[in-house]
Amino acid sequence: MAIISLKNISLTFGGPALLLDADLQVERGERIGLLGRNGAGKSTLLKLVYGEINPDSGEVSRQQQLRMAYLPQEVPQDLQGDLHSIVMSGLDGVFLAEHTEDESWQRQIAADQVIDRLGLAADDRFELLSAGMKRRALLARGLVREPDVLLLDEPTNHLDIDAIDWMETFLKRWGGTLLFVTHDRMFLDRVATRIIELDRGTLFDWHCDYATFRQRREAVEEARSEQDAEFDKKLAQEEAWIRRGVEARRTRNEGRVRALQRLRQIRRDRREQPGRVKVEIQKARRSGQLVLEAEHVGFQYDGQPILNDFSLTIQRGDRVGIVGPNGSGKTTLLRLLLGELKPQSGMIRLGTNLEIAYFDQLRVQLDESKSILDNVGQGRDFVTINGRPRNVIGYLDDFLFPKELIHAPILSLSGGERNRLLLARLFAMPANLIILDEPTNDLDIETLEILENLLLDFQGTILLVSHDRAFLNNLVTSTIVLDGNGSAREYVGGYDDWQKDTAAQAEAQKEAVPPPAAVKKNTPATATAEKPARLTYQEKRELETLPARIAALESEIERLHGMMEDPAFFLRDVAAVQMDTDRLQQLENELSQVFERWMALEQRA
Repeated sequence: MAIISLKNISLTFGGPALLLDADLQVERGERIGLLGRNGAGKSTLLKLVYGEINPDSGEVSRQQQLRMAYLPQEVPQDLQGDLHSIVMSGLDGVFLAEHTEDESWQRQIAADQVIDRLGLAADDRFELLSAGMKRRALLARGLVREPDVLLLDEPTNHLDIDAIDWMETFLKRWGGTLLFVTHDRMFLDRVATRIIELDRGTLFDWHCDYATFRQRREAVEEARSEQDAEFDKKLAQEEAWIRRGVEARRTRNEGRVRALQRLRQIRRDRREQPGRVKVEIQKARRSGQLVLEAEHVGFQYDGQPILNDFSLTIQRGDRVGIVGPNGSGKTTLLRLLLGELKPQSGMIRLGTNLEIAYFDQLRVQLDESKSILDNVGQGRDFVTINGRPRNVIGYLDDFLFPKELIHAPILSLSGGERNRLLLARLFAMPANLIILDEPTNDLDIETLEILENLLLDFQGTILLVSHDRAFLNNLVTSTIVLDGNGSAREYVGGYDDWQKDTAAQAEAQKEAVPPPAAVKKNTPATATAEKPARLTYQEKRELETLPARIAALESEIERLHGMMEDPAFFLRDVAAVQMDTDRLQQLENELSQVFERWMALEQRA
């Protein structure tokens, strides 16, 4: 039996209907992920379910005495006080006991229990907490009501990976009914048991998890496109028939005319799929093989260590992710690598021919006093994209900014729209090194995937700070993990690779420590033999020279590939062609061996 029911719901705010004769049934215990584009009306639907707003028409039914808690997308800026008082405020309007003394005592117990359950400190001040802990406190304020239904709007926004993992685990164990909006694909994969999609005013119920939804939706979209194409073809044929002139009109079939009128009405009523973002990165000349090098870098901020003895080498074409808890120094690391901050010890060297595009998560590059047009055009009527001049208005249309809005100030833009605007500004400039600090916040899944595919095709170098685990998995070739205490370590691959490596290391350490009885039996010689040998002096020297050797081999291989792309290469003497071909094979084999040697020494360093 449904605990929440929406029947024939319609709702409009001055434009196209956000909901149009929509129906929804929510059953007890379901975990429903609500999907849709930015501006489709997902947050509005949550508010409607909660009862914060009313529909223009239709009926919202809730089971009697149903308790609900709603966590909005934005953390209240004016909320202050100790956590115990804030959590207690969640019980306002909730009746717990008949006697006043019992009521007060039960409120205290309920607040204490949920604070302890969520790992909070009752005396902490809300206004001094990190974004992740503030969201956890707001969740506690909702849970203290013991709700039957929990409504969450973008619960992972601005959370670090540890906080997202905690929230996932908690919600899966919670056991109540959950309706949530998120753009985090891995969160959807792990939490949602049912997917509802809001598309052009209609709710589509997929009755499946997120992975199955993706497969089914692709098939449905293909079928829908084919049906629309067939319909448009038939309508065009009928329109051509009715315009054929006098001879055709003499024999005109009135039933066919009425059918054409119905086709026209159906076509007018069809709400087109909103445009897709059309992103193209402005290509720049190739950078040098070495993009960036850091050696033994140290940096502290207000006595808090950010980096201790940190070294890093980034080559052209690398895509490096940076992760860590909120406040661990990820943005500070980017600023150090860019030269905006000077290391307090060590050295950072940038490569040659670098053209940098920097996306900052605070979007300070956007001028609040200027319009959308001026923020991108910067006084120009045209931008040049890969050698082709583009009118700024048409270029902005590719990023879903319609002509009627581009002269408006950016103050009214949503978070997702601001992100799209900053991407439009950056990609209008040539770049061979793209630095992105939390680019996925507030972007809908479709735009996020378009950006992801674009970056995968980018031939330059990428530095990326993100808490989006799927984005990291699909994009980066290595991941730098900051622990917040000055330690930074690089792992090959994305988020999943880091997690597997960390788990394997923990398991290895566990196996390396024998039980007490075994410790007594082991001899010092046996214990020493089980440890990996440290690098000798010669091996240390060899390890220092290997990056330069790798760069030289890659440069020679690239030169030979360039020669072979010239048709004239194969018009030369056969012996000369064979000699260069054999040389290329030899260099590629040698490069593979040098890489293996470098990785082996690195693991022992």
